[in-house]
Amino acid sequence: MKTVRVGTRNSPLAMKQTMIVLDLLKEAHGDFPVEIVPMTTKGDQMLSVSLSKIGGKGLFINEVEQALLKGSIDFAVHSLKDMPAKVADGLTLAAIPERSDPADCLIFREASSVAELPNTARIGTSSLRREFQMKNLREDIQVESIRGNVGTRLKRMEEQGLDGIVLAVAGLKRLNWFADPTHPYHILTCEQCIPAVGQGALAVECRSQDQAMNDFLRPIDDLSTRRLVMEERAFLAMLNGNCDIPIGAYAVQKQNGYHFSGFLGDKELQQSFTKSIVVQELVGVGKQVAADLLNEMDQASR
Repeated sequence: MKTVRVGTRNSPLAMKQTMIVLDLLKEAHGDFPVEIVPMTTKGDQMLSVSLSKIGGKGLFINEVEQALLKGSIDFAVHSLKDMPAKVADGLTLAAIPERSDPADCLIFREASSVAELPNTARIGTSSLRREFQMKNLREDIQVESIRGNVGTRLKRMEEQGLDGIVLAVAGLKRLNWFADPTHPYHILTCEQCIPAVGQGALAVECRSQDQAMNDFLRPIDDLSTRRLVMEERAFLAMLNGNCDIPIGAYAVQKQNGYHFSGFLGDKELQQSFTKSIVVQELVGVGKQVAADLLNEMDQASR
């Protein structure tokens, strides 16, 4: 077998996620020759500017997708939450492995709970979705923009004297941070902070016409995860969502049906809108909740 070339962002978390995918593929196919091709994206380079001001989600995947389209790599590993609602022409999400924990984690510098945070506590996050929901959690919280990988953000929390930062639980788990946490933390429920679309899931992308690679990747596709996150992505597409709009969605299957929660913030109104429903049929619920939230926002703006 020829050497398989895998593209990924050049960060500790992205490299770990790539190794997770490769381990799954080796379980399915046995050992095979592989070359990891790390890349630095525009989103990794421009850390001093918020994502909403420099182009949004695609900043973390554009360079990797260009390498795919040129044929210099065979497939790519992304965090699904970094991907725009529409996959680039000529590419496909060949596999979405089983989802990890979709929740957010509030890491404290000194406090040990939300209640113990000082008045007007300063919380660091680069996400408008998290910013709105942190203020819903406690209206006196002051949010400051902070970007970079996990280690960089933890360091900046200390250097800038922030009272806390918000990070994805899945990333912290993949980096084994919880095994020896460096700070007190509180894992927010998905009701307290509705996750980003696809948060906790990985996306394995390849060329649409590369049938051999599509077949190679298919065994690690988790159909249950795919169905759920695709409804979240339908919600995202309906709202034409990017990093300049505060959006969150989470779909999960429980004993009594499919639970779908949607979150939409309005920067001008400085208001947020949420809706959670339980349905027996999953298909179409993402668009339904998006339409309901848009209608609610329209009513509030009049």
